[in-house]
Amino acid sequence: MGDLKFGTSGLRGLVTDLVGWPSYAYASAFFRSIATTASPHRTVVIGRDLRDSSAGIAATVANAAAAAGFRAIDCGALPTPALALEATRRGACAVMVTGSHIPQDRNGLKFYRPDGEITKADEVAILAALGPVTESGAMAPDVPATPDSAAVERYRRRYHDAFPSDLLAGLRIAVYQQSSVARDLLADLLGALGARVVPIGRSETFVPIDTEAHRPEDVAFIRDAMASAGLDALVTTDGDADRPLVADASGRILRGDVLGLITARYLGAEAVVVPVTAGAAIERAGGFRRVVRTRVGSPYVIAGMEQAARDGSGTVVGFEANGGFLLGSDMTVAGKLLSALPTRDAMLPILATLAAAREAGLTLCALVASLNVGETASARLPEIPPEQSGSLLERLGQASFRQDFLRPVGTPQAVDVQDGIRIELEGGRTIHFRASGNAPELRCYAEATSAREAEDLVRWGLEAAAAAMAG
Repeated sequence: MGDLKFGTSGLRGLVTDLVGWPSYAYASAFFRSIATTASPHRTVVIGRDLRDSSAGIAATVANAAAAAGFRAIDCGALPTPALALEATRRGACAVMVTGSHIPQDRNGLKFYRPDGEITKADEVAILAALGPVTESGAMAPDVPATPDSAAVERYRRRYHDAFPSDLLAGLRIAVYQQSSVARDLLADLLGALGARVVPIGRSETFVPIDTEAHRPEDVAFIRDAMASAGLDALVTTDGDADRPLVADASGRILRGDVLGLITARYLGAEAVVVPVTAGAAIERAGGFRRVVRTRVGSPYVIAGMEQAARDGSGTVVGFEANGGFLLGSDMTVAGKLLSALPTRDAMLPILATLAAAREAGLTLCALVASLNVGETASARLPEIPPEQSGSLLERLGQASFRQDFLRPVGTPQAVDVQDGIRIELEGGRTIHFRASGNAPELRCYAEATSAREAEDLVRWGLEAAAAAMAG
């Protein structure tokens, strides 16, 4: 259990560290921590992705719920945002068993209170409740959850009813199904909205699709798939369908923050909340009353959206560099209501991006080019202890060290220290160093006018950081 950690979104770790007692203990600690604030009928909806270990862990969570006096509803395999929507509808809490985009040998738990995703303060409360649970040391007898598979259909109707039936008419779209929990739902919904759907790449073995750090084999597969003539786009999601991936007709994958920008503009959002890792094109694009930047992680984005709403900033949305889109306000789309869903979602940015290109009469490539979004790159140094990366970040916070450190690549301009240190350089470039929230590594992100320049800046950044930490 000591190797299980809360990251930017949920608890994660090796399957061998999570199955059985550990998942029971963490789920029990969650139920204890919300016992006084849960809805009167004390209900939890439970969902899972398609990796091999998820069904067994979900059954363990249901046992923990029963022992804590909660009625457990088994919603089966479904997207995380679909489970969140169901929890909101019922006024229930929720637990999603998923490792998101990480490999098959890992898994995790995402927790939701009746009013939405848990906060960082909730994580502290869960950890505090873990001690008393561990002291008891006993798992309750198996109590099967009550099955209810209708949540997926309610999620599908959310988008089918909000958008016109000809939204994507004339588009030929490849759906890379792999092992995404939304693989059938995505194909069905795109077809219902007028697209000609071409399902490809279905896999019964889990495929760890990361929408922010693409594996070479995924890039090659997508490029080869789009080499056939006549396809307008390829779409897919990560394992639990809260992060989208969209590729244009050439097979080039659109950045997640670009999908978020297109979606926010398509919806007519007035305020946008994004983490510091999202590109500066969001400010350059204009059209928003307010842009708020936060630390990395959906809890911080959600907190930023809530604050923006309290400040009277108008309709509020949020999105992350991985493309996950959070709808903080009710929106009107083509005269129909789309209710708020303040948790990461892959379906909305996929639909909105395809619709925006079609309505503008542009290819996806041309639509992105019209936004002048620049280029980004990122990489990481593995096996860097937190104290080592922390020491470097602390020194980079000192103006004199920062100026000397960056002298080979430019002069520091504005600095953001919300999450690591993000430094603007002349020429519209940025370089950002931060320690990972769930792994012993130092990450470097860069933004520039060309892909080569961004990649070179990241390469230099990691080499310079390694030298500084070794010196």
